[in-house]
Amino acid sequence: MREHVASARTHRLTIGLVPTMGALHEGHGALLRRAREETGYVVATIFVNPTQFDRPDDFQKYPRDIDADLAFCERLGVDAAFAPDAKEMYPGEIMTSVDVTGVSARLEGEFRPGHFRGVATVVAKLFNIIPADRAYFGEKDAQQLAVIQKMAVDLNFPVTIVPVPTVREPDGLAMSSRNQRLTPEQRRIAPVIYKALCAAERSIQAGLELLSVVPEIQVEYFEAVDPTTFEPVEKMAGPVRIVTAVRLGDVRLIDNLLVSIR
Repeated sequence: MREHVASARTHRLTIGLVPTMGALHEGHGALLRRAREETGYVVATIFVNPTQFDRPDDFQKYPRDIDADLAFCERLGVDAAFAPDAKEMYPGEIMTSVDVTGVSARLEGEFRPGHFRGVATVVAKLFNIIPADRAYFGEKDAQQLAVIQKMAVDLNFPVTIVPVPTVREPDGLAMSSRNQRLTPEQRRIAPVIYKALCAAERSIQAGLELLSVVPEIQVEYFEAVDPTTFEPVEKMAGPVRIVTAVRLGDVRLIDNLLVSIR
């Protein structure tokens, strides 16, 4: 992989990196297209990272289809795909990790212990394996994005982190690899998550009320936070990110909406 990147640099090409866990969909497509537009050599990584899963069953159920993923990358003009296995990424006992404190403490950090340590560590490894100029991450995973932005600054990675807006289905459901695990009935219900986020622009209570009338949905959190620190806001003013995580059956879905309130 490093040889491919070094060869691209001899041709004075900028390197664009899109880290993924596979099961690629049009949300990933937006990242890859943006990278293709802005850089000369696009690398997609495909790796279901075991260290960021807090539940072994969730790791085992995560959808995998490497052939479909590689075909997807080829259609979008990706120059190289890096698809290691766990033994290649973690060849021995893991004794070194990256912790980004503060922004990782609440919400996903609380409900998924160790998740952001796994995310930050694997992304740091990918930044070292693939020394990119620009790396693309979706705003659907907004807290993850904030963790990676902070890590890149604090550890002086010479890479620009590029946020890419959430891609949604026509009914508003945020595109996610986990959507594949929804039953037809759950898929019919799921768009209420985005409707609740939109209602919460008027008041958090309004959003919660939309979710509370759907018995199939179990809310883990639903609140307004500072977009940078992910600390709760005292009042709905200025840029605010409304964030939520819910369970629909055995599928956990997250979503968020950035709003500017005067």
